[in-house]
Amino acid sequence: MSDAPPRRLEAFVVEGLPEVRPGDDLALLLAATPYEHGDVLVVAHKVVSKAEGALRRLAEVTPGERALALAREHGKDPRHVQVILEESATVVRAERGVLICRTHHGFVCANAGVDASNAPEAGTIVTLPRNPDASARALRAALPSRPAVVIADSFGRAWRHGQCDVAIGLAGMAALDDWRGRRDPAGLELRATAIAIADEAAAAADLVRDKASREPAVVVRGLERFVTEEDGPGAAALVRPLAEDLFA
Repeated sequence: MSDAPPRRLEAFVVEGLPEVRPGDDLALLLAATPYEHGDVLVVAHKVVSKAEGALRRLAEVTPGERALALAREHGKDPRHVQVILEESATVVRAERGVLICRTHHGFVCANAGVDASNAPEAGTIVTLPRNPDASARALRAALPSRPAVVIADSFGRAWRHGQCDVAIGLAGMAALDDWRGRRDPAGLELRATAIAIADEAAAAADLVRDKASREPAVVVRGLERFVTEEDGPGAAALVRPLAEDLFA
């Protein structure tokens, strides 16, 4: 029997945060939390986007021909579609009212992450942060005890119903726990196993907050073995290159 202490995972909401507005200092709002060594702070991307001003007012958007055509075909607001196109490197698929896009970051998701929910005011939509990994690094550097930071968003999953939170920005934590080259208990070499640690932390955090209760930040405790002093390569390490995409 191993003498190592039992592994436990704890997640709790950071309470009392106000509505975040453009220009707000997120680190100042989150600094009062007593972080412990090895903590992981998971923050919903919406508050990062709002603080950074990654917002668009639909009244100021002029849709182009492609946006107009897609809007007619899929029953969408053409202004919203125009922003989706601007946030996309390419539209992977447009069918049954759904636009699956590859963002400029390399993420493949519905509507390029452009969303009207939890927007600060009517007629405004929220986009993904311009550089979520840089946002995570900046937030980590400004927080006491420098917890690892995960910026999370809800993505759909191919071949599965429902959404799950994943890491789109990351600092101070391994993105992957790569088991390739290791051996299982029977001695078989593992050739494909790489556990998406940062995504799993994001999903764990989402389980303790209510989507409609404005609880954008969660501390996950118990993952210190994956927390690093260096910021690391970020969530970019989770993006599968196009050359490895079997469906591109």
